[in-house]
Amino acid sequence: MKKIYIVRHGQTFINKYDKMQGWCDTPLTDKGISDAKKAGEVLANIPFDIALSSDLKRASETCDYIIDKNCNRDELQHIASPFFREQFYGFFEGMNSDEAWRMIGGPHGYPKRQDLLLNVDINTIKDYIHEADPYHDAENSKQYWKRLDQGFDLIRQLDGAENILLVTHGFTIRSIVGRFGEGKFPLVPGPANGSITIMNMTDNDLKITAYNKLSL
Repeated sequence: MKKIYIVRHGQTFINKYDKMQGWCDTPLTDKGISDAKKAGEVLANIPFDIALSSDLKRASETCDYIIDKNCNRDELQHIASPFFREQFYGFFEGMNSDEAWRMIGGPHGYPKRQDLLLNVDINTIKDYIHEADPYHDAENSKQYWKRLDQGFDLIRQLDGAENILLVTHGFTIRSIVGRFGEGKFPLVPGPANGSITIMNMTDNDLKITAYNKLSL
């Protein structure tokens, strides 16, 4: 069995300004660097066999801060992959979050993100995002999971890797928990910057065992 420690990247400037941040990228704030270092301290004694991250800078840098504090830091390889990127929001990238979610959910009777997450399954939300994008560039659920599943396949192929660090993004973590959490974990509130979610992987199964933790 593989145990995957999924960490949300540290706070960025777009997080601070409450804007949509999918594939667009901004630097970590001072708080974001602190988020990353704190996660590193919490995970310092987990002997990671490999470190994976989204290839977006905010996740890759967070991963490096965590590696720097790990007991296996001198041996850890870091693989940054587009498979683990955030949801692509298309037209909504960089837009004020409240405005974007009003455009996405409003036509369906849910003008706020929280309303959507409390009442609509995560895959339907992805399809709403794609539908609301006037260019239809935003990922729908099928496109999104095709990409993420390639990432999970990559992890399965890592022979001998039992303790795995994965640094990714807030809506991606919500998506993974929504799919593999068996309904045990509420998606509101979302994962905090620097928080830890744990997933067990077997040959035939993925299961979330902890969500949005700041300590183990």
